[in-house]
Amino acid sequence: MSRRALIAVCLFGVACGGSPSTAPSPAPGAQASAVVVKYLNDLVDIMQANSVNRLVIEWTSFRSQVLSAAGSAQAIADASPAIAVALGLLNDHHSFYQRPTGGGISNPRFPSGCAVPAVADATVPADIGYLRIGAFSGNAAAEVALATDLHSRIAAQDRDGLAGWIVDLRGNGGGDMWPMLAGAGPILGEGTAGYFIAPAYTTAWGYNGTASVDGTFLAVQLEKPYRLIAQNPRVAVLTNEAVASSGEAIVVAFRGRPNARSFGARTCGVPTANRAFVLSDGSSLVLTTAVDADRNRVTYDSAIPPDETLSDPDATVARAIAWIRGG
Repeated sequence: MSRRALIAVCLFGVACGGSPSTAPSPAPGAQASAVVVKYLNDLVDIMQANSVNRLVIEWTSFRSQVLSAAGSAQAIADASPAIAVALGLLNDHHSFYQRPTGGGISNPRFPSGCAVPAVADATVPADIGYLRIGAFSGNAAAEVALATDLHSRIAAQDRDGLAGWIVDLRGNGGGDMWPMLAGAGPILGEGTAGYFIAPAYTTAWGYNGTASVDGTFLAVQLEKPYRLIAQNPRVAVLTNEAVASSGEAIVVAFRGRPNARSFGARTCGVPTANRAFVLSDGSSLVLTTAVDADRNRVTYDSAIPPDETLSDPDATVARAIAWIRGG
């Protein structure tokens, strides 16, 4: 499937928790309309066929609970409580529902504790390279622009004698992983960096020297990619609780990589891939269909702890620098 169908989403839209949208409850005793029942059945059909948890959910009970939660809803707009129930019952913490006019229904079981104070870019000494990668969402041109900018920032700092690099992901709440992966490519290195693992398929992803790669598809390709003077450097990855979804995918990309180590706090806890399904009214079900796995096929479906836990942002940077120099 294409990279635009399979994405890891957070922060943008309604993916990052919050209270589900609600609609006024119709009069008790009435039944949901045929339109609402069909809409909800179609929704559950998509979930049953594609959810990352589809093999462990008891779908007869699932469907019954969703339809029961519809109450006497007469219009699709009144079915929000039932949709919120369905999202919660999926137990993936990441799926959400998006209306074509904006807004939607957040996942009622999105992990708590993911909102932490922002941290400033680190100041590093001359023998350390530094790359901050933030959350991103945009069109194809913006994807290439971000990846190109990240390569330019790497090129501006690269020099003989660097001890290594810091990749700072703190605060990266996700969005579109592909320009992030392409942008980090010179530091990450070429080859498979991770996998999407679903009940029915496994797809490799990584960086090939010119582009981020999703299976056999070139996701974001650079016209003039940069190549480090010293290949396969030591890399310290900085994380905190605000790193989510696509941000966590970049964390996973460095897991198991030789000469890489992570510092800071655990991530938010949604290192999973979402796919958007368009419904009959133009709304989208953004459904979790796979979990992330690192290059050694170790899977991640909850918060990712760092190799070294540090709570103070400045101490995190100092320890990362010390580890790089200790190589």
